[in-house]
Amino acid sequence: MTLRLLSVHAHPDDESSKGAATNAYYLSRGVEVMVVSCTGGERGDILNPALEGVPMAQRDLPGLRRIEMAEAARIQGIQHRWLGYVDSGMAREDGTVPPGSFASVPLEISAEPLVRIVRRFRPQVMVTYDEGGGYPHPDHIRCHEVSVAAFEAAADASRYPGAGPAWQVSKLYYDHIFNYERLKANVEELTRENPEEPLLEELSEMLTWMSERPSRATTHVPVGDFFEVRDAALRAHASQVPPDSRFFFWPNDLQRRAWPYEDFELARSTVPTPDNERDLFAGIEDTE
Repeated sequence: MTLRLLSVHAHPDDESSKGAATNAYYLSRGVEVMVVSCTGGERGDILNPALEGVPMAQRDLPGLRRIEMAEAARIQGIQHRWLGYVDSGMAREDGTVPPGSFASVPLEISAEPLVRIVRRFRPQVMVTYDEGGGYPHPDHIRCHEVSVAAFEAAADASRYPGAGPAWQVSKLYYDHIFNYERLKANVEELTRENPEEPLLEELSEMLTWMSERPSRATTHVPVGDFFEVRDAALRAHASQVPPDSRFFFWPNDLQRRAWPYEDFELARSTVPTPDNERDLFAGIEDTE
């Protein structure tokens, strides 16, 4: 059986900061991996001062972000699809988003193109965000809603009958890569190696407020050998990621010693699964 993993994200660059090492790990095992970007990141800003004077960044940031996404996909070795919706930006003070943007489109409409992708690609595993979106950006929350809707509808032949033969995805996961346990392990390792690190006080404060978040991760995928791929893919999104980004603060060797995993929550499953998983495909049998 050919194993396939489908990862659904809100904007280009999300796929590199949230799961790129996992993508590379599964590709190394012969799994087919596809990433879907729900929007083009059209309402993003230039977050890298080095690009502020670059003509294309000023003139056509959406076009530049497509070029960056293509390079990140090449680095990871993944297949990539655009869902085709427009970035909503952050919600206005009254909670609304621009008409026609991703978060404003009725769910029944915005789920259909993802159902088509699911039915054509036929993944056993889908990965997306939890109900909070990872952070409260309207597109991240809508990405969760669209992904769950597509997970359910793709298996129902009566839903979207023109979108291809029904397909049951076996497992749905939520990304929990940024979590308290991971930060704590890295801070403890950093403290042992360099107790004079100036940022330790700030990191300790971060640990305090992050400790209040419930731990929801059920699955810890051992991807330490692929942190360099993750970083290279993230750097490809140069308009969004400055060279001195905090993403690159932790040396990869330190991370491999402290927490060589990317972490996920098993949200839905049609197959029996073990406790404390180390594999997104655990429990999936050859049914073809």
